Amino acid sequence: MRNFDLTPLYRASVGFDRMADVMDRALSADIASYPPYNIEKTGENAYRIAIAVAGFGAEDLNVEVKDGAVIVAGRKSAEDEGRTFLHRGIATRAFERRFTLADHVRVVGASHQDGMLNIDLAREIPEALKPRRIEIAKGAQTVEKLDA
Repeated sequence: MRNFDLTPLYRASVGFDRMADVMDRALSADIASYPPYNIEKTGENAYRIAIAVAGFGAEDLNVEVKDGAVIVAGRKSAEDEGRTFLHRGIATRAFERRFTLADHVRVVGASHQDGMLNIDLAREIPEALKPRRIEIAKGAQTVEKLDA
């Protein structure tokens, strides 16, 4: 894998620190494959992260929003003591998975059903950032200047 130096981006831009940090984290992070997950778009401004957590109960899972990211952690209680497995194919090892959220995306809720943890997200664009129509003055009308 190539290493990218984002230092020129920091030197030549102002206010893009978070984007550069996200890119830096994504390019340098080890890609873990456990537990498997899907990210799907469920509506125009709605998303869902679905994580396969077979063997974990809702009490074994923790979902938290911190520093612009959703952090999902799973820790299985030690209930397998005294059991003898001939084959153990269902992994219940501890994990932590982090998903960075874009600006204005918030977690709506989470549910656990049939071995799947679903985290619902919504993008809520502030009124100030939504497109708006500007009236065009006709004739000799002047536009009042705003005081600075």
